Amino acid sequence: MNDQELVNLIRSGNKDLFSEVVLRYEPKISRYIKKFIWDRDDLDDVIQNVFTKSYVYLNTYDDKQSFNSWLYRIAHNEAINFLKKSKPKDISFIDIDTFMPFLSSGDGADDKTLIRENRELIDKHLNSLESKYREVIVLYFYEDLDYNEISEILKIPKSTVGVRLGRAKQKLKTILEENKRLATDGTIGGA
Repeated sequence: MNDQELVNLIRSGNKDLFSEVVLRYEPKISRYIKKFIWDRDDLDDVIQNVFTKSYVYLNTYDDKQSFNSWLYRIAHNEAINFLKKSKPKDISFIDIDTFMPFLSSGDGADDKTLIRENRELIDKHLNSLESKYREVIVLYFYEDLDYNEISEILKIPKSTVGVRLGRAKQKLKTILEENKRLATDGTIGGA
């Protein structure tokens, strides 16, 4: 049964089927929110809020958009609301494993060292990116959503998704190149 059929059955009174929505989406929503929230208790609270709100507002879901995007929009809003209320220490940095392919190539030992060093640098400097760039990176590279879905979730034009993604990649590349240059010049020690 696809999402739309499931939603229709729940709306028609089969409320117990909502547990299927949770089973399908909890791992994805959890993975998405984990990119921004460190604390497990806070993470669990935000996830619970996402599914509570999606249950309460299920009748407001517009069948013309994907259910996936609608649910991610709720998750996005809940994560942002939590972060606005919390301290910056609660913001996690992206684990860059999936993000690395555009930054380097090759499988040699030197390349693996470079990837590890780049990953550390990205983790160190990702917080310098504005949240609008981090959000697009997480949704695209980690949640494997397309531009249309990201556009629906963030309520921005599809073209803006592409622009933000391109700018985020460029900013991270610039940071890495600058750090490599400084390390080569001996200006910074060991970074």
